[in-house]
Amino acid sequence: MLKDAFDRIMLWTVDHRRVTIFVIILLTSISLVGYLRPQWVRELFVSAEQQKQESSDTGSSSPQELAPDVDPVSLSESDAVIVVQSTSFFTPEGVKAMRHVVEQLESMETIDSILWMDRIPLLNIFGLPEPLFPRSEASPERFKAARDKAMKHPLVGGQLISDDGETMILLVNFDWDFIRTDEQCTSELRQAAEKAASDFPEVPLKFQVTGQTPAVITSLQAHEANQVKYQLIGYGVIGVMAIVLFRGLRAVLIVGLAPSAGVFWTLGIMKFFNLRDNPFNDVILPVLLSLVGLTDGVHLMVQIRKLRAAGNSEREAARTALHEVGYACMLTSLTTAIGFGSLGLAHNVWVQDFGWCSVLGVLLTFISVITIIPAVCSTFLGRNIHLGHEKSLIHQNLTKIGRLVEWVLKYPRRISIAGIVITLVLTGISLTLRPDERRSNSLPEHSEAYQALSQMDRALGGLEFAEVRVSWDHTIPKESPEILKTISDVDDLIRSESMLGRPLSIRSLVDALPGEGRAEERMAMLDLLPPQLKRAFYTPENRAANVTFRVQDLGIAAFGPVFERVHQKLTELEESHPGFKLKLAGDAVWRWENLYQIVVDLASSLGTAAFIIFVVLSIAYRSIRIGLISVFPNTLPLAVAGSWLVWRGESLELVSVCSFTVCLGIVVDDTIHFLSRFEEERTRRSSRSEIIQHAFGNVGIAMVMTTTVLVAGFSTVAFSDSRDHHIFASMGAITIGTALIGDMILLPALLAWLGPQPPTPKS
Repeated sequence: MLKDAFDRIMLWTVDHRRVTIFVIILLTSISLVGYLRPQWVRELFVSAEQQKQESSDTGSSSPQELAPDVDPVSLSESDAVIVVQSTSFFTPEGVKAMRHVVEQLESMETIDSILWMDRIPLLNIFGLPEPLFPRSEASPERFKAARDKAMKHPLVGGQLISDDGETMILLVNFDWDFIRTDEQCTSELRQAAEKAASDFPEVPLKFQVTGQTPAVITSLQAHEANQVKYQLIGYGVIGVMAIVLFRGLRAVLIVGLAPSAGVFWTLGIMKFFNLRDNPFNDVILPVLLSLVGLTDGVHLMVQIRKLRAAGNSEREAARTALHEVGYACMLTSLTTAIGFGSLGLAHNVWVQDFGWCSVLGVLLTFISVITIIPAVCSTFLGRNIHLGHEKSLIHQNLTKIGRLVEWVLKYPRRISIAGIVITLVLTGISLTLRPDERRSNSLPEHSEAYQALSQMDRALGGLEFAEVRVSWDHTIPKESPEILKTISDVDDLIRSESMLGRPLSIRSLVDALPGEGRAEERMAMLDLLPPQLKRAFYTPENRAANVTFRVQDLGIAAFGPVFERVHQKLTELEESHPGFKLKLAGDAVWRWENLYQIVVDLASSLGTAAFIIFVVLSIAYRSIRIGLISVFPNTLPLAVAGSWLVWRGESLELVSVCSFTVCLGIVVDDTIHFLSRFEEERTRRSSRSEIIQHAFGNVGIAMVMTTTVLVAGFSTVAFSDSRDHHIFASMGAITIGTALIGDMILLPALLAWLGPQPPTPKS
């Protein structure tokens, strides 16, 4: 029998303490290597595929047609964006101030170039220099004319300066040879602009820094700060709660030693794998493993203390506790690992890494629990481990909690039906969640990068760009007017969608030139455009052009209907323009197209995990009925968390997908401990009510303790300034808290109504 075989292995760890200690020391040593010299192991796993790829990269490549040596203007490719707000841009002093700011910024060794409205090539067919910003001594009429002209320039109005003329952006590219600190790309950039602007105190200028590099830096800095802060807070709260609940410092230290070792081993061994920075692995995983290890550790320690209080020796108490609780701990670790491992089915690399690292951590934490706690408790350190056992808050109030179970057993059928109906209704509500994703979700809402992104959304239509790629085959002549006609139709299509930003294309540039006429007549005017402008949207040697537009960070789901309409109309345009291919592209479009994958990942991971857990429990307890009964108490907490998201107006995001799957692996733990005790009591009692009452009497203390500690641990992370951490932790606390209700009310009711009958006594 599986349980008997596992029991023998568990007892072996107590009977052969030297070997157990050797295993503990070995795992600790391997982890230390990971912390100190991870490259020793990494070098052993350089894949043959990588080597092959490296060798192929050095091979010859087929020659390609060379494009003209022109550096196209780009509004979407910059390292940072300085957002400037002012009501005085088109005034003599405002012009002086802005030119002075840009001049001072460009004098910094860390800055390679700055693109702003005064540096945009002019659409002047005569090639005469005519800056958009007039000289500071120009007349008020000249400034008004300059503003009107700037707003009509396709690359300036609505692109580099807002339509109301009060928000301007400077596109900054860094000289990375001189970048030494993160601050040089963020706060020092803003401070330098503010210092230059201080020379013109009469001009109100407000500066904020955002863009690709500042956003990444802000996200990582918040992540690193949360990593230390909330781990310390979480561990501190867990420790305090454990001391209050156990009423015994020695018991708390021993219980805490096991998950601490599990976290230490996991983080050390993880360093052997060259994983990229991952906020889930670095912030959530250590706290999560601590809570998982603490759950099994509390159940094991409660049993050891109870046996010691009953007069068992240190060694015998450890052996008996492993016999009574060890198998359930193994099942909880297995089901938790299944829940985490299902995240490996996701297509997002962060989620995959988090899932597999969690599996590794759960297994190592389980090893630490079944080795360290019994090994320590079977020595002289476990001599007084039971002191304070009967003084714990949960033990003193267990009778009051037991009355709830007694009430449940009076109306098992009614409570079961009510619980099933509530679960189904909340599950239906949860299924109304729709997938969504915002780029700014990884940024703290108070951060400068987040605020600047919001300002760009309001004033300029967003920071992110998308595009329609236009290509044509060899049957279309290079100077064919049909090219401009097709691009104009695409341009008109984008303009017809109010949620999309103002389009940019060669049509925009040609329309800004003097004169009117049909596309056939104006195609020749492309040669009059400045090459760096023309080639930003048109590369004839590649038979390609593009129409770009800005996309606000409203949540990509909001653009779903818009992109669907655009995609459908592009298909229709292809039919009316033979030889042309039109493709909607860009990061925003890619995220929309793959957004459904979040739902697929959730369905596949949750569905796979739930099915495997059902199979595991059915096999472990040799009862399909038990497996089916366990479904509703473990679905209820997830349904409550999903309904909470709906109530808050949240959507289904990457973080909530992870939280659903992780919580499934955790909430089943107490159910397994209850069912294990139920099965054991079923061989000793003659009625279901007695079996359930005695089962709760044995595991109730540990269930309430673990839930209290888990909710406290999750709640600490809920106060993080990271929105992702807040949602993850809030869902965790809600799910774990509801799981206790399910295990104390719905599970006993279902077992009393539909559970297997006690075995018939032999005559």
